[in-house]
Amino acid sequence: MTRPGKTQAGWPVWKIFLALYPFGAGAFAVNVFFLSLIWSWMGYPVLSTGWSILGGSLLAIPATWWFSGHIRNLMDEADAKT
Repeated sequence: MTRPGKTQAGWPVWKIFLALYPFGAGAFAVNVFFLSLIWSWMGYPVLSTGWSILGGSLLAIPATWWFSGHIRNLMDEADAKT
């Protein structure tokens, strides 16, 4: 969010998203795989590495976008205090 009368300093949300997305996708891929391991105890199949990476990559898009907006908001709050 841009404050009235001020220009936004620092990176926009989309740049923060692009910087953080590889980390988010990797984290989500590992979590999807571990979730499939837990599901295997209930009789479901364990996901392959490819499916885990695909699922993690898709789930990471909205999560990383939300987190990038949160980081941008924290940057704006810190700038407002100075």
